Amino acid sequence: MIYFDYNSSEIKPEGVELIDAHARFLIANKTRQVSLEGHTDERGGREFNLALGQKRAEAVRTRMRLQGVTDIQMEAVSFGKEKPAAAGNDDAAHAQNRRAEINYAR
Repeated sequence: MIYFDYNSSEIKPEGVELIDAHARFLIANKTRQVSLEGHTDERGGREFNLALGQKRAEAVRTRMRLQGVTDIQMEAVSFGKEKPAAAGNDDAAHAQNRRAEINYAR
């Protein structure tokens, strides 16, 4: 998972390393496809969070594209705050929910 700061779609350095590792795998395995899922914490309205989640998914997609992954291998979607990774409304839960997930198609 790639984690983001509050109200941000900027990829942190540790996220770059993880994305690049997935990109190398996808470049070597051209038939594999991924769903890039953007998520947010519970703060903010539904439309705002869907847009922010999409920006996070697209940030990952852009990084992978720059590494050489083809568009046909990637789909960027947003779930906003609808699929939290952690329950609760404290800072720790919020931090876990501000994320992008890279899920491989079967």
